[in-house]
Amino acid sequence: MDKLNIIHKTVISIIISTMVISVVVPLLFFLSITFSSDVEMTKFPKALIPTFAVTVKVAPAEDGEYEIFHNRGEGYRSIITTKNPTKLENHFRRQYSVTISGEKLLEDFSKTRVNGSMEFKYRKDIFYNFKQFFAIVNNSIPALKNSVLVALYTILISLSIGSLAGYAMARYTFKFKEVINVTLLIVRMFPVVGISIPMAVLLIKFGLFDTLLGLALLYSVPNIALTAWITSSIFIGINPELEEASFVFGANSFQTFMRITLPLAFPALAASSMYAFLTAWNDTISALILTNQNQTLALVVYKAIGTTSSGIQYAAAGSIILILPALVFTFIVRKYVNQMWGGVEL
Repeated sequence: MDKLNIIHKTVISIIISTMVISVVVPLLFFLSITFSSDVEMTKFPKALIPTFAVTVKVAPAEDGEYEIFHNRGEGYRSIITTKNPTKLENHFRRQYSVTISGEKLLEDFSKTRVNGSMEFKYRKDIFYNFKQFFAIVNNSIPALKNSVLVALYTILISLSIGSLAGYAMARYTFKFKEVINVTLLIVRMFPVVGISIPMAVLLIKFGLFDTLLGLALLYSVPNIALTAWITSSIFIGINPELEEASFVFGANSFQTFMRITLPLAFPALAASSMYAFLTAWNDTISALILTNQNQTLALVVYKAIGTTSSGIQYAAAGSIILILPALVFTFIVRKYVNQMWGGVEL
């Protein structure tokens, strides 16, 4: 029996370790690309952990110039020879992600006139690739604002309509109720891109094509159904006597729903808002179809990755910018989602 337990634990450990490695290693490599300089990207094999400083060798040259050497793994090689401060500054910024003035570099290199060839170590600007992403990728800052607004619009539309539909499904009896309940799930099964083309035709007719509201309406279609389905199951678990007590004290139906029922269903709303946010934030294909000027950040990053032949580290930095808000939002609502799975406590 002990031998079987050891074998069982060993197999489980191998499976878990394999899963962790398959997730962690690609993620580390992706982060390594994000914080790598242009010189590091040319090294083969690519180091898994990026450096946070660069060391160069400088030798005095003729006519007051300085020859810069860099070690790319095969010993020091001459890279550039100049005494132009602007050229030096641009070289260190673009090649090594070091943001330092050309005058300061020349001041440091002047020591080689007395001491001969010397090595100099400079700290990298770890946020350089992120700055470059916004600097070189067209419409990246407006796209970030558009993504935030579209996500907020989607959450607002999905929760306002979906929660009311969920309440109706939970509290009232009407014809074809079960059919409608199942239909809500069927609507969720349709991929958003599948309704993008017909939705584009409708948005053009109503003058909402290439608008943030039009894009949010598209994202809201499946999320309204999901919100209604999630909230209806929570509303069923809320004791109707609480609502009846509210009526006794003079509240109308709307006041009761807003002050009594809705706060108790907040975990369901938090979970629904998370799904709505992720749908709107991460979509690229529908945004590609329905927008021209008002592009979202996900679409801009997608285009940057698809069209960038060099400087892929900048596109990787844009991907990190895209991932962070989703992680933060999910982290904020996670405790409410956990409450929903644990049931409604009254």
